[in-house]
Amino acid sequence: MPASTGKLTDQKVLIFDVYGTLMDWETGFYNGLRPLLSNFAASKDWSRKEALEAFGSVEGDIQSQFPEMLYADVLAQCHEVLEERLKALSSQETPATSSTLQGQLDSSVVDTEGASTSAAATAPGGGEESSHKAFGNSIRNWPIFPDSSSALHSLARHYKLVVLSNVDRNSFQYTHGVLSEGQTPQDPTPYLNPSASDNPHKYWHPGPKSPFSLILTAQDTGCYKPALGGFQTALEYIKTHPDLLGGTLKEDEDVKSRVLVVAQSLTHDHVPASQLGIKSVWIDRQSAVTCNTLPGQATPWSWRFETLGEMAEAVEKELKEAS
Repeated sequence: MPASTGKLTDQKVLIFDVYGTLMDWETGFYNGLRPLLSNFAASKDWSRKEALEAFGSVEGDIQSQFPEMLYADVLAQCHEVLEERLKALSSQETPATSSTLQGQLDSSVVDTEGASTSAAATAPGGGEESSHKAFGNSIRNWPIFPDSSSALHSLARHYKLVVLSNVDRNSFQYTHGVLSEGQTPQDPTPYLNPSASDNPHKYWHPGPKSPFSLILTAQDTGCYKPALGGFQTALEYIKTHPDLLGGTLKEDEDVKSRVLVVAQSLTHDHVPASQLGIKSVWIDRQSAVTCNTLPGQATPWSWRFETLGEMAEAVEKELKEAS
């Protein structure tokens, strides 16, 4: 790490990515995609990395064009668009017009209200439509990394933890419960974002069962990372809440000096954090096959650990040495 980085414990707030950092989204995605991929000659032999990159090319298009779309609907639409492209590549229904999965989104497939409009989705019986929606709802089944829950609770003793995630509120309920309890909760109700009438704050400040002090989803911020809007929303909100900062900012103090971004994805989190002047911690999950390289070997992060547990141990070590 750079000599001028300072200490992890200099900051008061950790802004967390979730899917890829705390949850093993690649395994969840890949397991959910395998039934679709196995149906087409073009994709049946794809590696995990090939499958995730193909899906990512579709997902990025939809998220940038329809930032207001709920993430469960984004996943369902991506599943449907990917199926249409695979049909073309495999020459099963539509003559192939390209040798890649890149291309403009077909408006006959993507509907901004989250409802499918393709012929496949409206076929009698609704089988294909159900598979798209099932994939969109599969977030609740994605596994967490083994160290995530205990490390979060350890870090929450010293920092305020903030979620900034490309997800919708309802889908995050199940992830939130598992991260809070270390296992699927018997009652997930406490982990659902409350209605506006039941929430005294602009955004949700969860209760004591949660290691998090603030939840910001793409549904709350109105954009998907790597767009800067979510990070800017988080900084503005944190700045006006002394309870998150451990006190009021000094007159000449920048909120960024008290904040760290903690994430696996270099492209979705570390690059935008660097652009905004926020220090970051790279959780370099060794199982990851995407989002872990940048052109020119750029290093926008200040600290690197292979697990969140390692970061939590480093924080404890700093505190022990300072005492």
